[in-house]
Amino acid sequence: MEITIGVQNVARELVLETELTSDAVVKQVLKALEVGAPLELTDTRGRRVVVPAGSLGYVEIGGDEARKVGFHTS
Repeated sequence: MEITIGVQNVARELVLETELTSDAVVKQVLKALEVGAPLELTDTRGRRVVVPAGSLGYVEIGGDEARKVGFHTS
């Protein structure tokens, strides 16, 4: 699933693919905001992303469906 994170005062978004479910991501985001701890996520390649909770602008969570790869023919 694709996750897009907007960070306050930063023009660029953080985009990562994760194997977590949307519910698991929402739980982590809400917990980080509640206690003021950094949001830490790991993408499908093992890369860790850590964003201070106070800097989160928004978190956009894609659907749980797998990406489709292929070509469209008419």
